[in-house]
Amino acid sequence: MDMPLVCVSLRGCTISEVLKDAASATATGADLVEVRLDMLWSKQEIVTTGEQDQKSLSKEDQKIKKTTVFTPQEFEYLDLDSVLISLRQGIVLPVILTCRPEREGGYFPGTEKQRLEVMRKAIESGVSWVDLEININAKERAKLCELAKKGGTKIIASSHVLDESPISKEIIQDVKDSTDLGDIIKVCYKSAGRSDGINLFEAAWDLRNSDIKNSIMGLGQAGDWNRIHSPILGQAIVYSTMENGWHLAQKGMMNTTDLRIAWEMLEYR
Repeated sequence: MDMPLVCVSLRGCTISEVLKDAASATATGADLVEVRLDMLWSKQEIVTTGEQDQKSLSKEDQKIKKTTVFTPQEFEYLDLDSVLISLRQGIVLPVILTCRPEREGGYFPGTEKQRLEVMRKAIESGVSWVDLEININAKERAKLCELAKKGGTKIIASSHVLDESPISKEIIQDVKDSTDLGDIIKVCYKSAGRSDGINLFEAAWDLRNSDIKNSIMGLGQAGDWNRIHSPILGQAIVYSTMENGWHLAQKGMMNTTDLRIAWEMLEYR
């Protein structure tokens, strides 16, 4: 059985946090890591909400909820050239550089022109992989793809549909329509439970013997099914995290170590 590449999406809003997470990912045996450049243009804050100020309540009744909030900063906030050098020197694994726009759930604060310039610099840095959204202007995307081809950088062609959950046939068609846009086609959809999880699984199952290298995922409940069963679904790459906590299942994500344990228990190795 061909195993998918395990890619750890690195956490952190500073270069030091990203490099620390990369070291942990390397120790777990990750095949490659993803650096979200757009996250480096944001500041992370833990916001506490609830009834904790009502001193008359017992600790059990004080409903406290901690939420992580990411606040985008100005475009000038980040020294991109310095960041790219630090990443190249500080991470030993192959790297996917991603700069997700707000329209697909990212935090990049600048214009689309500025974001494409960021991706151009990312490719010119000699990175192993770049993530280029499928819906980038076709002419501009072709320029980036040609630049990547010349430099030997491989392309993840990605799409994140966060406002709807299509049926399996539509997911399959989305993948097939994007075949020529990258070395791996990554499609990610909102997942709100069992029905969506089944649609995602069925789409991956029907594509498992095709020549299209793909990664089909869900964000939300049951979105982790395809990650857990990615070896039998023929997925080219599976994304995981070094983060821990019950909330990961609600997001459709998986801790890297837990993912490998699941594969061993299911005898996928």
